[in-house]
Amino acid sequence: MTAKEQYAEWCKDQPAMPIFMQPWWLDAVCAGKGWNVLLYIHPRSERILAALPYLTGKRWWMHFVLMPQQTQIGGIWLDHSLLNADGSTWDKETLQTICQYFFDQLLSLRLHYYYQRYAIGNPCPAILQQLGMKTRERYTYRIEDLTDLDKVVARFSNNKKRQLTKALSLHAERGKMNVEDFYRFHRDCLAARRKTISYSREFLLVLERKARRLNCGEIVSIHNADGQVYAAAFVVWDNRTLYYLIPAFDSAYSHSGASALLVLECIKLAREKGVAFDFEGSIIRGVAKHYKQFGSERVTYYEVEKFYRPLFAIPYWCYQLLTSNRR
Repeated sequence: MTAKEQYAEWCKDQPAMPIFMQPWWLDAVCAGKGWNVLLYIHPRSERILAALPYLTGKRWWMHFVLMPQQTQIGGIWLDHSLLNADGSTWDKETLQTICQYFFDQLLSLRLHYYYQRYAIGNPCPAILQQLGMKTRERYTYRIEDLTDLDKVVARFSNNKKRQLTKALSLHAERGKMNVEDFYRFHRDCLAARRKTISYSREFLLVLERKARRLNCGEIVSIHNADGQVYAAAFVVWDNRTLYYLIPAFDSAYSHSGASALLVLECIKLAREKGVAFDFEGSIIRGVAKHYKQFGSERVTYYEVEKFYRPLFAIPYWCYQLLTSNRR
């Protein structure tokens, strides 16, 4: 079997693995591009103990690993057999061996640049930092306990509660909005704010179709009595978390309360699925403030980066500057 086939089989026994690292997701978001996976296989038991799926890119003479579009989490995923008997700590010696192995494997790819974001609680970034990679904190905003919806809403800020009151005349729907209509809605909402949509229609069609087929994705929309859409979001979920992946709001109706109602409806969906709700992260101050007003807790995770060729930093940061208006 190929490494990707072995990875696909191994993933079936990883119930905590985020949706963003599952093979079908990578097939969807990397359509037309190359993704592959590095495996750490125990030399005696021949069991896979860790994997590092990655998307490779090439621009001119430069080779790099980057996060795929709309993908929050990547990096090394560890088999939970590596947890110690009490289930609270990782086997440090084995972790060191695994991280060194992947560090060496990435070096052998002759990359110019490496960048991935690691799952919450993953211990590998700290070890990779010791090996010479750069790590930075990132934040996402989560609501873990959705058991009592009244208590969840009670933690909303007074501003968000007022917005929900304004939205009493609006209607929420799940799975009714066509994916192409959602794409046009999002594109037009961004254009009204002089921003450019960061993904293609074809990209969303493939991702939404696969997520819907596997019953792990849905479009939630908010509209008035005449069917005019005010806000919508494409959300996805795995066994642990529902992610507020792609929200879109018509700024012409910013005072309608539609954005607050949209979040509440997505929270209700997460509660029905029995999973946590994740706003899918933001380090943008205004967006973070918006998320915190829903009573969410800030949670830290880490990005890991390495410039293997220092000169690559110049075109890379120029590219980041040119695309900074894409949201």
